Amino acid sequence: MRGLMQDWPLVVHKIIDHAALYHKGAKIVSRSVEGSLHRTGYEEIRVRARKLSAALARRGVKRGDRVATLAWNTWRHLECWYGIAGMGAVYHTLNPRLFPDQIAWIVNDGGAKVLMFDACFAPLVEQIAPKLRHVECYIVLSAAGDLPKMKLPKKPIAYEAAIAAAREREWDRFDENQACGLCYTSGTTGNPKGVLYSHRSNVLHALITAVGPAVLARPSDVMLPVVPMFHANAWGAPFMMPMTGTSLVLPGPRLDPPSIYALMESEGVTLAAGVPTVWLGLLRYLEENGLKLTTLKKVLIGGAAAPLAMIETFEDRYGIEVIHSWGMTEMSPVGTMCVPKPPLDTLPPAERHALQMKQGTPVFGVEMKITDDSGRERPRDGASVGRLKIRGPAIVKAYFKGAGKSAFDKEGWFDTGDVASIDAHGYMTITDRSKDVIKSGGEWISSVLIETLAMGHPSVAEAAVIGVAHPRWNERPLLIVARKPGCGCGAAELLDFLSGKIAKWWRPDAVVFVDEIPHSATGKILKTELRRRFADFRLPA
Repeated sequence: MRGLMQDWPLVVHKIIDHAALYHKGAKIVSRSVEGSLHRTGYEEIRVRARKLSAALARRGVKRGDRVATLAWNTWRHLECWYGIAGMGAVYHTLNPRLFPDQIAWIVNDGGAKVLMFDACFAPLVEQIAPKLRHVECYIVLSAAGDLPKMKLPKKPIAYEAAIAAAREREWDRFDENQACGLCYTSGTTGNPKGVLYSHRSNVLHALITAVGPAVLARPSDVMLPVVPMFHANAWGAPFMMPMTGTSLVLPGPRLDPPSIYALMESEGVTLAAGVPTVWLGLLRYLEENGLKLTTLKKVLIGGAAAPLAMIETFEDRYGIEVIHSWGMTEMSPVGTMCVPKPPLDTLPPAERHALQMKQGTPVFGVEMKITDDSGRERPRDGASVGRLKIRGPAIVKAYFKGAGKSAFDKEGWFDTGDVASIDAHGYMTITDRSKDVIKSGGEWISSVLIETLAMGHPSVAEAAVIGVAHPRWNERPLLIVARKPGCGCGAAELLDFLSGKIAKWWRPDAVVFVDEIPHSATGKILKTELRRRFADFRLPA
């Protein structure tokens, strides 16, 4: 027997429809590429998105076509997502931090028919345009008067001119499983792989994260997603915030600490999301200038492990709640949130902060387990570690064009490539990426834990741990440190700082100081580069 409920497709343009009708008081403030602040609301975003659908249809875009976007977080980029998806086409985000040849490869692999880009990326687009095989139309996200001079195979069109010449177009009708967005993984160990989101998965992800254990946003909140829209759906913010009626503050290209701080204070931001490197920079800026965050209440940290010192500083010094999160492009992307829940919500501060270093418990809709290399499930005892596997309605079941088939098993589980433990309360802790794990004398050492503890030293700006060859133990941990300006701590001081916090045999055999630690295009520590750089490093006898 089937239920007798209406068939109401879960499509993303229903989100902006809802926001336009019922959240007219919400504000969208953007830092434009030109530098000025732009103010709008969900009602106007909807109107302009529907005009964009008409403008794209006039230029031959059809259902299923990919429309690439190379843009920062602005109101125009938000309009692009809804305008593209609302006509049944697919927004295809491009990461400008990748190498030009890699961006061109992604555009070609995705088969984008149109490329929409911020004017500041004109030199980059001019460089890759001769290599783009499918692009028929170039649209610059600017007014006609700000159109840059550039040489392209086709004359570029100003976004505002295209919008002004179009009438609102009704949204298309299609199944909720229609493709909606295409985002590529960072590809640090090979060609990037495409993750093709559906309308259904994006709507479910927004619902799931909105009602997750952190209860992220309400209509009275103001959210600043520092995480860019070209990085894993901006963690779902462009869909979740209109759904919940939360105001949005979009930082544009200016992600430096002074600019982020100024926006937070001037616009009354209560919730912000970003990777640890962003928050390390902001905290350093606050400390150096004796500043406070007067409106911020919650900060969502993901993309890499949050150091204990960062959690303590936000909560103890500034009174800001830290929500440690974990996810992947393949998960739309949020998978877990770390919030102390009964019976752990009454822990003393030191124990609560230790708990918050874990990646957290799965949000509803994410199944999770750890297994050994043979696929046997390992105990949820907080001590056993294994390969982290997941499945759920907003998790990839296959990569675009069939790449990476070995990551999926017959039961639908996706192997994340992470090594983790899960405790009796369901809190998951990432101990390493499987390719980064250090195996010393047959035992696993967590580089992630050593890094987060080392960053608790007041002189350490950032730390990374890799395994280097050892004649007896196969490999041993090497601690690589970038010191804060003006700090001169030595190796012995850092190793003493770690003593008592980790097992003796986990203690790094050596410390190397560098000016800067390399990062991937998504802000993660680039351990492939560190392993290459220190391939010939010899540990002291």
